[in-house]
Amino acid sequence: MGRSILGILAGIVMAWLTITLSQLLSASLYPPPAGMDLRDPAALADFIAAAPLGAMLCVVLGYGLAALFGGWVAARIGRQHPSVAALVVGALVLAGVIANYSLIPHPLWMVVVGAVLPLPAAWLGGRLARARVG
Repeated sequence: MGRSILGILAGIVMAWLTITLSQLLSASLYPPPAGMDLRDPAALADFIAAAPLGAMLCVVLGYGLAALFGGWVAARIGRQHPSVAALVVGALVLAGVIANYSLIPHPLWMVVVGAVLPLPAAWLGGRLARARVG
């Protein structure tokens, strides 16, 4: 049980790092206008509404990769319950996606893909980790 908890914690860290890197990549490829206050929800909503497809894809793919990598790490470390560990990480990524989308309006396709992607990606990460272990 201890390894599973440790795996989940490590998977959460990996997921957080992956999301952070994807957001940084998106911001570096598609920077916000100079002087924009990213803490202003209205300005951020306007920026997202006008953002190019590539910027939005970086974010959505980041969520999927976060669940995949986080699920892989969780399953790899939490060997007794790899699927559970991976899916817990995926569920936490999904909770973060829902929180983000509820605070800041996003296009409908981002909401749908962002809500559908984390659990299957985490499951796949868990399967990949088990295939390597077993």
